[in-house]
Amino acid sequence: MRAKKWMLSALLVVAPLAAQASCESVKADITQKIINNGVPESGFTLDIVPNDQADAAGGQVVGHCENDSQKIVYKRTGVDSETNVPADAGTAQDAPQ
Repeated sequence: MRAKKWMLSALLVVAPLAAQASCESVKADITQKIINNGVPESGFTLDIVPNDQADAAGGQVVGHCENDSQKIVYKRTGVDSETNVPADAGTAQDAPQ
């Protein structure tokens, strides 16, 4: 019984770390797709923001993570700061249905 309590406590401590790693891996995948489409790494930023702050982030949502509680927002940097995101920059889960 004591081992179950210890395992549950450990799981509760580690679970948020695993969820964050998940967002970081989704962000890394999207970053690589954007770079593969010819956008230089210095030409954009990707930010992980809470769902309710995605509209205020000032960019285009290109992905989501943590059971859709976090959004990944693309912002173009540099001279032409239009939000021209390559069509296949997001993840398959973001494709229109």
